[in-house]
Amino acid sequence: MAEKIAHTIHPVKLDDTPEWNTADVSEDVIVADNNLLFALTDGGTGGLFWGFTVTIFACVFIYLSMAEMASMSPTAGGQYHWVSEFSPRWCQKYLSYITGWLLAIGWQGAIVGLSFVAGTIVQGLITLNNPSYEPQPWHGTLLVIAAVAIAIGVNVFLSKILPLAEIPILILHVVGLFAIIIPLLVMAPKNDARTALLEVTNGGGWSTTGTSFMIGLLTALSSMMGFDCAVHMSEEVKNASRTLPRAILMGASINAVLGYICVFTLCFTMTDIPKLLDSSTGFPFLQLFYDVTGSNAATGVMAAIIIITLIMAVVSEVATASRQIWAFSRDDGLPFSRYLRRVRHGWNIPLNALWVSFGFGVIIALINLGSSVALNAIVSLTISALISSYIVSIGCLVSKRLRGEAMPPSRFSLGKHGLAINVIALLFLCPIFIFCFFPIATPVDKETMNWASTMFGGITIFATIWYVLVAKAIYRPPVLIQNRELQGVDEKDIHSNVQEVGEKM
Repeated sequence: MAEKIAHTIHPVKLDDTPEWNTADVSEDVIVADNNLLFALTDGGTGGLFWGFTVTIFACVFIYLSMAEMASMSPTAGGQYHWVSEFSPRWCQKYLSYITGWLLAIGWQGAIVGLSFVAGTIVQGLITLNNPSYEPQPWHGTLLVIAAVAIAIGVNVFLSKILPLAEIPILILHVVGLFAIIIPLLVMAPKNDARTALLEVTNGGGWSTTGTSFMIGLLTALSSMMGFDCAVHMSEEVKNASRTLPRAILMGASINAVLGYICVFTLCFTMTDIPKLLDSSTGFPFLQLFYDVTGSNAATGVMAAIIIITLIMAVVSEVATASRQIWAFSRDDGLPFSRYLRRVRHGWNIPLNALWVSFGFGVIIALINLGSSVALNAIVSLTISALISSYIVSIGCLVSKRLRGEAMPPSRFSLGKHGLAINVIALLFLCPIFIFCFFPIATPVDKETMNWASTMFGGITIFATIWYVLVAKAIYRPPVLIQNRELQGVDEKDIHSNVQEVGEKM
């Protein structure tokens, strides 16, 4: 009945897609390479290995919790919908609204972040092949815009064939990974086991090695983030209540295995860390590829695999971000929602939301012309925004369990172990959320400061003010629309019931 009501109020049904989205695993293992600067500075090889181990353990509980919620309420809104459904009634509207904003900003930031990495890798390759090249901000800006434009174009004009491309993308991802690690394992000098796996360093100048390890942990976590992207495609998935948990857990599991192989290889083959950190390319892994192969061509091929994988990841992020905006605008959660939620006849994709993602990407990329610090702050906001959405949604699920309320029916249930699994997930997420706002090293100046805390606070304050002044009167929490308690309500009376309940809130 809930699904019927949703489609009555918002009668937009997008194209069906296969049962699980292989794009979930198209990006994240390789992020371990891209973020090596953070891991090598704070933690070293030992910190990278054990940080990934801790992250995998924590992600078991995080994604089990996410999978259960996805099975209970498989909607494109994802976390902000779950918060609306599981939170105490007195705060459900505001918490749901803020979570929706954080999700929207987080996924838009992910688009720019991955595009920026792909673009700067290209600049790093140019530097490697032409030492006289001096990277300019506008070079990176154009490369970012190009990556976003490609992703938007694929989503607009090739959306119907994307599902057919998912298996080849996964094959490219796996084969490409082994095409990188096999030369490293065969040709590179090796660290001894103690240095590779047990030596935790404090290159960031922090007061304790433990603090340095926690900051470096963000590298491992970033490689395992974002598997909730399948949730935001749920209204285009057949048998979503059954399919989504499988997609989330399968994607995370494949990524964990490939990630361990990647991390293990890097820990043993990175023998000269100071040289890698001082690389003129800006990426330690590019310097590692060149040092091992001694060939610009081989380094270029290995880097090209990463760039192609990242571009395909941007395609996936654009699809996810646009669906999240589309879903949030259906509930009047964003300015200009009436425009954003519109789906043009014959397109069957949220075209207006896609243009917003393109516009956001271009604007943020242009910021790089004035200040790379501001761009980095916006990009680094992604992980803190997504983690906060995990914390709030899982926290609301814990609250519902502690209140003794009946859980919604689902095809994937954690049963009696649900509360313990949810609590363990929160015990990991809450402290790591704090470390998201730490700079990479001390001492700190305006160039090295992590301004994500300012961005996060600013967006939360803006969203709160907008909520008080505007959205409180028009925002409709998803629970009012897809509430299982509405079974038996005549569809003709749904609009008036929703409006009446909304006024009482």
